[in-house]
Amino acid sequence: MEFLLSDPTFAMACEQFHRVASFLGLPEKTREIIKWPQRSLTVSFPVKMDNGTIRMFVGYRVQHHLALGPTKGGIRFDPDVTLGEISALAMWMSWKCALVGLPFGGAKGGVACKPSEMSKKELEGLTRRYTQELIPFIGPQKDIPAPDIGTNEQIMAWMMDTYSMQVGYTAPGVVTGKPVTIGGSLGRREATGRGVAFLVKKVSEILKMPNPLRIIVQGFGNVGSVSVRQLVEQGAVLIGVSDLSGALYNPKGINCAHLCAYKEKTGMLAGFPEADPIDGFDLLCQRCDVLIPAAKERVITKKNAEKLQCRILAEGANGPTTPEADKILEERKDIFVIPDILCNSGGVIVSYFEWVQDMQSYFWSEREVFDALYRILSATLHSIMKFSHERKVSTRIAALSLGIKKVAEAKEMRGVFP
Repeated sequence: MEFLLSDPTFAMACEQFHRVASFLGLPEKTREIIKWPQRSLTVSFPVKMDNGTIRMFVGYRVQHHLALGPTKGGIRFDPDVTLGEISALAMWMSWKCALVGLPFGGAKGGVACKPSEMSKKELEGLTRRYTQELIPFIGPQKDIPAPDIGTNEQIMAWMMDTYSMQVGYTAPGVVTGKPVTIGGSLGRREATGRGVAFLVKKVSEILKMPNPLRIIVQGFGNVGSVSVRQLVEQGAVLIGVSDLSGALYNPKGINCAHLCAYKEKTGMLAGFPEADPIDGFDLLCQRCDVLIPAAKERVITKKNAEKLQCRILAEGANGPTTPEADKILEERKDIFVIPDILCNSGGVIVSYFEWVQDMQSYFWSEREVFDALYRILSATLHSIMKFSHERKVSTRIAALSLGIKKVAEAKEMRGVFP
């Protein structure tokens, strides 16, 4: 398994883990048991393309640990997917689920592909073939996939249908993030973004920050767009935004409704007439109250950490801040970091609610979903801040400590199977 360490994202996740394990005083044997993924699956499969050719794809599914229950984690369709990246994301999901008190271990999956260049028919064929390969390893009591980058409700519907056809009965609990009509939960689509917005508002109140909050968001997909819309509805001002097509900046404010309409029409942010183009690196370093990295891993680095001019860094993405950048931010002490395993946990929390509803065949109102979500986020934020204050460590170390400690205790109580 050492080859995984050659992947920079997995190496980063391990560096975070070992720093916290040393802080907690975990024995070496415990570290080894809970660091490495328990199961790693690599599959290759053919898909018939619209032009009649057959194309081979490579996919992965990693289950990090099973000490607390079945595993849980998203499916990513992205050309940069690697086994190392998926393993790192599964590890972070383990600490996240433990931190917020969910009865899950962490998992993650993905296929190396570019969905924007595939037809709906090709995507369906890819999804069903990939799911077929996963069937021995997934299930409502084994491993429950969910949407991630490049996937959505439709992908989850195809996965559920493929699994159900194989087992001979409808099994809505095999995936979460499905359409509501086939067992999805109200509020699941917006859960991650609304969780980010809730935590930003909560922290800004704790820090007694004046309104309106000035927001910059990197990544305007589901998480970034929902969190911004929520914050703008509460009086915040969006001044900077980016996606794969480019970055935009307007210190006087960007009309969020106009921006969303433009993105819906064109599929991109580039060319939006009410803001000026700006380099993506420079956007992160503009003065603002809240910076929300909501795209991919390792975007806050030692190259830009010293240049950040935000008061709150709200990590909507997984692993956006490198360990080197973390050390700089800890020394600065002027930026409050809402760590990723808390900040973007709204998605997995509401996925848990969806799984519970599917298992019981009893569905909740949207108000019930979000009331329960906000209670968990609020309590977890309080626990992290209390730990951080009492132990005099960063919020990231506090969050990881609470999650890793729970997994380590569960592994210790269950013992090592002969």
